[in-house]
Amino acid sequence: MSSNSIGLPAPSALGAATDPKVNPTPSKRGGFFERSPLGRCLWTFRREFFWVCVFSFFTNVLMLTPTLYMLQVYDRVMLSGNELTLAALTAMMVFFYAVMGFAEWVRSRLLVRAGARFDETLNTKVFEATFEARLSGTNRNPLQPLGDLTQLRQFLTGNGIFAIVDTPWTVVYLAVLFLMHPLLGWASIAFMLIQLTLAYAGHRLTSGRYRVAQEQATEASNYLQSKLRNSETVEALGMMGNLRRQWLDLQKKQLASQADAQELARRLQSFTKFIQYMQQSLILALGALLAIDGQISAGAMIACNALMGNALRPIGTIVQTWKQFVDIRQAYTRLDEVLMANPARDATHEGDEVKGQITLRHLVATAQGREEPILKGLDAEFVAGEIVAIVGPSGAGKSTLARCLLGIWPTTEGQVLLDGQPIESWSRDALGPNLGYLPQDIEMFDGTIAENIARFMPVEAAAVIEAATRTGIHDMILRLPKGYDTPMGEAGNFLSGGQKQRIGLARAILGDPALVVLDEPNANLDDIGETALLRTVAQLKERGKTVFMIVHQQHMLAAADRVLVLENGQITNFVKVERRAASTQPAIQS
Repeated sequence: MSSNSIGLPAPSALGAATDPKVNPTPSKRGGFFERSPLGRCLWTFRREFFWVCVFSFFTNVLMLTPTLYMLQVYDRVMLSGNELTLAALTAMMVFFYAVMGFAEWVRSRLLVRAGARFDETLNTKVFEATFEARLSGTNRNPLQPLGDLTQLRQFLTGNGIFAIVDTPWTVVYLAVLFLMHPLLGWASIAFMLIQLTLAYAGHRLTSGRYRVAQEQATEASNYLQSKLRNSETVEALGMMGNLRRQWLDLQKKQLASQADAQELARRLQSFTKFIQYMQQSLILALGALLAIDGQISAGAMIACNALMGNALRPIGTIVQTWKQFVDIRQAYTRLDEVLMANPARDATHEGDEVKGQITLRHLVATAQGREEPILKGLDAEFVAGEIVAIVGPSGAGKSTLARCLLGIWPTTEGQVLLDGQPIESWSRDALGPNLGYLPQDIEMFDGTIAENIARFMPVEAAAVIEAATRTGIHDMILRLPKGYDTPMGEAGNFLSGGQKQRIGLARAILGDPALVVLDEPNANLDDIGETALLRTVAQLKERGKTVFMIVHQQHMLAAADRVLVLENGQITNFVKVERRAASTQPAIQS
């Protein structure tokens, strides 16, 4: 079989793009932005935001073009009847509109590029922080940080950012209205305050209702997803009707809350539109009244309507996107907290070669919501190259110890030393290929069988085939329609639990890792699978690898050098296995 037929990712497809570097040294000039990782990232885009403000200057100044054009046409051209003046004014108007359109295009392009760079700068950090938060159990919604990053990027390229940079120019438009007549300026300020009040009141009245509806929708969705994952059990036991009634109750509550929130929002929106439509006519009526009294000209009467529209345009955008501003603020806070709570690991130790010697020093493992520790001050020394069987009753802490040995249990005290170095100080990128792990619950990822065995790394096909052959799964894979290129989603329909476990074992031993942890590796295996497992463990021992096995069957102890007995989170015995030639059962010697 050629290496290309397995379908592994090419080396050029992984890690080809480099992430832009965020300035790691805080600058005092950054002020507020230097207080957090997300703020420091935004501070690196200050040059782009500066140029957006520059082009916004031209855009907003040239917004006065229609006002000045109407003033000149009504007050000069209509009175003089000079067609040449009209042509010159029209040509100037077209030129200014062209400049304004160009400025709009440039600032939009700047923000689109800034949004793309913002995502490229943070996506790796957010991706890693998401995994760290999930690993530590502090993030109940694992996709939330990535969704927040997308929301922030879209905000940077949307109308909300334009409303921010355009709002200061409202003062300029108001000043022009005051120059025309103070009443026009005060009327515009009054309308502006009314719109802002409506936006704030609408948020206060609807945010709570929408939050309750969203929580109920999430609850109903999670309930349905959990039942769909166990659809076979639901169907076999005739539970569908009962579960459907519970789901419908949750759905009805969610729909009622959603309808209540939307009904209130629609009423507020209708009233807001009424105010917006009415203010245009009212300002025109006020201008007409002033023109009748001779305080302003007819051209100023028409121009004040357009000028007030420009003054209130950013405010109107803010009102329309008020919920978006609130959501962005919450997304920013959540994402910033995740990045601050899960910084990049300061793992500089890579080591020349991982030998697999493990030392436990006063290891204590705890869990949220549990007062008593799971592991209680374990001290042990494991020699590199030995096979250790971990036994004990259910709930003794065996699986927790397995995760601590790999450095993936979130809350621990004491130390787990790998080759004399704290395991958390190792670089995960360097350490990962030297570790093998087979958990109780075998999780296969979206991809081919070959990619799952290869851990989605650009490895040679021969290495994948060797790992599958050592676990006795190679011939079975070849009988699949697409062999090693069979997608796991498709293969999952006809792979047994034992076959998935052996594929997981092949993934664990890929590349001969120095330290292998197997959590109940024979739970789903038949006799042939157990024979292949014992053969694989024996090969690992011959190659000098350190192996920890959590087992329950007595005959599995024959593959071990020592047995660690764990009860109630404590080591009660740690003995050497004495093999007798006349007996298939191992003897345990204290």
